[in-house]
Amino acid sequence: MAQREFAGIYDEHIWRVYGFFAYWCNSRQDAEDLTQLTFERAFRAWTRYDESRSSIATWLLAIARNLLIDHMRASKASRHQPLDEAVLDSVAASPDRPNVGLDPELERALAELKPRERELVALRFGGDLTFQELALLTGLSVANVQQILSRSLRRMRSNLDGGGLQAASTRSSAATARSSSPLRT
Repeated sequence: MAQREFAGIYDEHIWRVYGFFAYWCNSRQDAEDLTQLTFERAFRAWTRYDESRSSIATWLLAIARNLLIDHMRASKASRHQPLDEAVLDSVAASPDRPNVGLDPELERALAELKPRERELVALRFGGDLTFQELALLTGLSVANVQQILSRSLRRMRSNLDGGGLQAASTRSSAATARSSSPLRT
């Protein structure tokens, strides 16, 4: 593939890939670096791309997802001691903290999600993938992807609306009690 052709793919998909990383990374520099690495790997692997298996967007986000996994593993391996929560809170509230383009409240709501939930939210809204593309990339069914995203978005909304985890937990307990009731209609 000519360099010019790949430049068009880059221009068309750069913000999807960056958006995916922005949902995960706490630093703009990390999101930018990982985005750049994604396109470097894609350029080197272009001859192995098979359009019958996935769209270019799905293929690029699969590369991005693998890079993110590697990045997270490397970050965990380089940690010596866990930081206490007071230090984490002060870093999160610091005015010097780099901005990756997400609202701080949205970042906090995303942080409350489980890793799989956050991954799907990042791929759907950061990477702008369809439900079918998400299913293909993650190996989940479309219905499962939709259900996980729906629950994740409800939890995030609850956190953003100020209800927090306590309200979500109360609703979840009430729903569990209703669903297990023998008098359910």
